[in-house]
Amino acid sequence: MRKNFGQKTWMYPLPVLIIGTYGEDGTPDAMNAAWGGIYDTGKVVLCLSAGHKTTANIKARGAFTVSFADKANLVASDYVGIVSANKEPDKLAKAGFHTTKSEFVDAPLIDELPMALECKLEKVNEDGNIIGEIVNVSVDESILDAEGTVDLSKWCPITFDPVHNTYTALGEAVGNAFSDGKKLC
Repeated sequence: MRKNFGQKTWMYPLPVLIIGTYGEDGTPDAMNAAWGGIYDTGKVVLCLSAGHKTTANIKARGAFTVSFADKANLVASDYVGIVSANKEPDKLAKAGFHTTKSEFVDAPLIDELPMALECKLEKVNEDGNIIGEIVNVSVDESILDAEGTVDLSKWCPITFDPVHNTYTALGEAVGNAFSDGKKLC
């Protein structure tokens, strides 16, 4: 038996994306956004309101980074989603985040968040969604396995649960993509 909830914006899992930009004066900024993801091969989409400082920064600078919040930085990641840079221009410092300028785009990397997509603004579509081209993926070596690829057990990214307004940690592998289903072929 199923229970109907009507129209809800419930999608699982929702990554907790931390969008990094530079303001007009070069001050780094970041915001927490759950509504975003892969748009196409080599591209991301962000659904950000026009009134966000981050949205204005992306349009002005033509670049942004997308870092993934993790369990170790949950409080700071939540904080940059609660507080607006329109009211608190130094919110990154208050969160305890530090930044390094990307080598590839005019946007900051957040040092504490070990994985980031470095993106160039491609367009803002007719719905106001931001489409960016991924020009580099930057990963701190602390979360790499012996083969040099991302190890979720070393990283522990989090997702947003829109039903309960909670964060959930990821990490347990439960199967093999493009492989386990072959048992039914």
